[in-house]
Amino acid sequence: MSTIGRIVTVAKRSRLGGPLGALLDRAASYLPTRLWRQSAPRDPGDSITFTIAVIALGAKMAKADGAVTRDEVAAFREVFQVPASEEAHLRLVFDLARRSTAGFESYARQVGRLFAGRPGVLEDLMSGLFHIALADGLLCPSEEMYLRRVAELLGFDRAAYSRIRAGFVDSTDGGEDAHDVLGIPENASVAEIRAAHRRLIRAHHPDLESGRGKSPERVALANARLARINAARDRLLSRAGGVMAEPQTA
Repeated sequence: MSTIGRIVTVAKRSRLGGPLGALLDRAASYLPTRLWRQSAPRDPGDSITFTIAVIALGAKMAKADGAVTRDEVAAFREVFQVPASEEAHLRLVFDLARRSTAGFESYARQVGRLFAGRPGVLEDLMSGLFHIALADGLLCPSEEMYLRRVAELLGFDRAAYSRIRAGFVDSTDGGEDAHDVLGIPENASVAEIRAAHRRLIRAHHPDLESGRGKSPERVALANARLARINAARDRLLSRAGGVMAEPQTA
């Protein structure tokens, strides 16, 4: 079954409701019936909800620079492993989301409710949005404002947003801010660096993501995040003269 068809089929079965459910119903009316009116495996609802949330919020973000571009669709395909042959259908769903009457805030509020008390899922969502925003290599001011507002609606404070952002956006000195990546102050001690690193590893290690039944897409995002966390720890310990531990790997 088509990947996009599977998303629509499973999500309609789960009766998602709200603005995300309305988007899926609209997509079903535009896509060829053969794509989604077939028997589909009952994928975990969380996986499908996560995927359509990234599509909806990523598409609304695309309004910041005018239209859904090939780079943005390609960036989504990189994370969610949608075959290139389905790009036209994926672009259609993106465009329907971009032009929908529902505002991005209504999508973000619904996602926040659906994953309330599960910050790891919401952080993965923000990671997916940053990946799409940076598909052209730049984070424009309007995209920055959009991402800040989405993060706020999902329940992230300024410090948490800065930490997530630091994993994707270079700082003015040409590299991401290692302190922001670990969520610690610039005067943090070696002990605080190590403690922050251990805390983030416990929360985001890909082995734990797989063990909890996470989708391959979220595990891939966790792998990328782990690499940034390890690199930030190593840079700070090197500057502080601390002995670096063996890197954490999947």
